[in-house]
Amino acid sequence: MMILEDKYDVIVIGGGHAGCEAAHAAGTLGSKVLLVSQNLETIARMSCNPAMGGVAKGQIIREIDALGGMSGIVTDKSAIQFRMLNKSKGPAMWSPRAQCDRKIFEKEWRQILEKNKNIDFWQDTVNKLLVENNTVCGIVTEMGTKIFSKSVVLCSGTFLNGLIHLGKKNYKGGRSGEPAAEGITKQLIDIGFTHGRMKTGTPPRLDGRTIDYSKTIEQKGDKEEIKFSYLTTHRLKKQHSCFITYTSKEVHNILKKSFHESPMFNGRIQGLGPRYCPSIEDKIERFSSKDKHQLFIEPEGKNTIEIYLNGFSTSLPEKTQIEALRKINGLENVKMFRAGYAIEYDYFPPTQLKHTLETKIIKNLFFSGQINGTTGYEEAACQGLIAGINAHCNVENKNSFILRRSDAYIGVLIDDLITKGTDEPYRMFTSRAEYRLLLRQDNADERLTKIGYKLGLATKERVYKLEKIINQSAELLKFIKNLSVEPKTINEVLGKKNSSPLKQKVKMNSLIARPHIRIKDLMIVNELYNYLKDNDIGQESIEKVEIEIKYGGYLNKEKKSVEKFKKFENMNLDTNFDYSKLHSISTEGREKLNIIKPTTLGQASRISGVSPSDINILLVYLGK
Repeated sequence: MMILEDKYDVIVIGGGHAGCEAAHAAGTLGSKVLLVSQNLETIARMSCNPAMGGVAKGQIIREIDALGGMSGIVTDKSAIQFRMLNKSKGPAMWSPRAQCDRKIFEKEWRQILEKNKNIDFWQDTVNKLLVENNTVCGIVTEMGTKIFSKSVVLCSGTFLNGLIHLGKKNYKGGRSGEPAAEGITKQLIDIGFTHGRMKTGTPPRLDGRTIDYSKTIEQKGDKEEIKFSYLTTHRLKKQHSCFITYTSKEVHNILKKSFHESPMFNGRIQGLGPRYCPSIEDKIERFSSKDKHQLFIEPEGKNTIEIYLNGFSTSLPEKTQIEALRKINGLENVKMFRAGYAIEYDYFPPTQLKHTLETKIIKNLFFSGQINGTTGYEEAACQGLIAGINAHCNVENKNSFILRRSDAYIGVLIDDLITKGTDEPYRMFTSRAEYRLLLRQDNADERLTKIGYKLGLATKERVYKLEKIINQSAELLKFIKNLSVEPKTINEVLGKKNSSPLKQKVKMNSLIARPHIRIKDLMIVNELYNYLKDNDIGQESIEKVEIEIKYGGYLNKEKKSVEKFKKFENMNLDTNFDYSKLHSISTEGREKLNIIKPTTLGQASRISGVSPSDINILLVYLGK
């Protein structure tokens, strides 16, 4: 008698952020899915900071939501604080961020997965893949259970040969209190994959009752109601504050005394660490001229006293950690729940993948998340979404689903990974996106929802909401362009905003085009106020109109750049071509092209080591 199904369409290994999105996507599209996790009680666990979004990461969550993924909805349901970052800059830089309740986040994800009738669950550790004729056909668990499938999505996080470090101590583990996963790395190496080691760290968790918040700086959530999902999830009414404090020279000196006991400094950790989220040891060493570093005191949830000290990741001994912490303003009497630690783990350079996240060596095997050398919940979640969609497409013999760099931050991330690879944990930034003015957080629905609906992932409700916003925005823009404003009506408001007064009647769009003038500032004009009220115009529509008026010229310029980009992207290359035959191309160029096997001329042009002259030679070869 079979314990499970005879054969699944998709097996997802790992129940982290990548695994959750992969399982949900494949199951929603109609595949029979098995989600395998070492511990089903830790599905969607936020191993590090209990927050979603942030610079560029917020854009990714909005894109996941627009396509029909669940990370945005789960975040909204578990949020305890919302902030829009970089609001003082242009709209391309605006990035939503939410502090979450860790336990509610897990619960909401678990409920979503359990409601999906196409998803089964199995608790065990996978230590082998079943491979026949260079095609994956199932898994073998630690308990010896064989489970067959048409495709496998590997979302192993930090568990592959994970090794936890704390001072001079180390032990095997994929996360504190959870065992490492062994076996798969060796098998993949034997098959022909290359691999490496990376590292990351986490800060100590503190007892909030022992913190003197009067000595810190309060950081409140935004007054304006913000949420991630375009669906009708609730907007957060009551927000929990975070707090800011700083290290000092005294703190740095205490920590320095134990640097010889830090595994990152004494050579015991060889893995590559995140440059943009360094440990406190790295920050002190790298920025030796700085007397202090900013720390964020962040609650782990609504109904817990546990605190996450963002900015203090460390693997120094427990005694050193607590000694240093008690020299920080507000933490003089602090108690720790658990010490910070570092973890190193196996990853596989993502240049071994296709844009679908399927491996080039093994058919129907997909890698997603930290196994690809990325860091961050958001980066993992979007990879899981794309891998889950394409695993389903492979099973159903449907066309692959690929997002280009001009389509989404998700497209930028995946193209960066498979084209350029990474020699450090990859984190998304707005600067990585060439067309970031077109890839804003506010227009993710406009860019991607209809695509998600066509796939079968986004709901009709999402499409209806999108169409409503687009229609509202178009009508509002038309109204504003036709509405004239008298100087006597608006000059007082303009004066308060340090904007030049009117001398004659002008159209309202010319006022909104001015810096620092928002539609909400012009509500003194009765015609505008009544129009917004009578037509129930939402904040999303207002924001779209403001951006169109203020940045219309720049948007049109970037759209033209995208058209040029697409010309190269539409020039396909043979992935089986032997570039060593093209002797006119540089030696490095030939080597890199043979490794990456680009699918388009555009991708070839982004490969490190491939020069513009190499691209010109390829153009001649293509007869262009």
